[in-house]
Amino acid sequence: MTTLLMALFLSLQAATQLGTEEEARAQDLMREVRCMVCAGQSIADSDAGMAVDMRRFVRERVEQGQSDREIRDALVERFGHQVLMRPPLDSQTAPLWIAPVAFLLLGGGLLAATMRKKR
Repeated sequence: MTTLLMALFLSLQAATQLGTEEEARAQDLMREVRCMVCAGQSIADSDAGMAVDMRRFVRERVEQGQSDREIRDALVERFGHQVLMRPPLDSQTAPLWIAPVAFLLLGGGLLAATMRKKR
């Protein structure tokens, strides 16, 4: 039984062995994809089981010859735009891009108002 499991493990490892250029491309993609379990980590940095599965998915797609865009699109189709570390600006993700600027302006305005009152 142990021999069978070891053979299965080694065959799975061999199935996802990429060349150096392909592995570098896969690593770049993995840094662009957010782990859906961990807060703010890419799948390249996460040890969560889901991140392991997502890394395997990316490597398999790279090995199949899919483009970076096709791989990203497949992940977005499955998980939504929140799977990307830098989601595109559209109607659904606009609050993600606008909120930091709005809070910065609001904080600056409150600070300026407070400074004027103290004079």
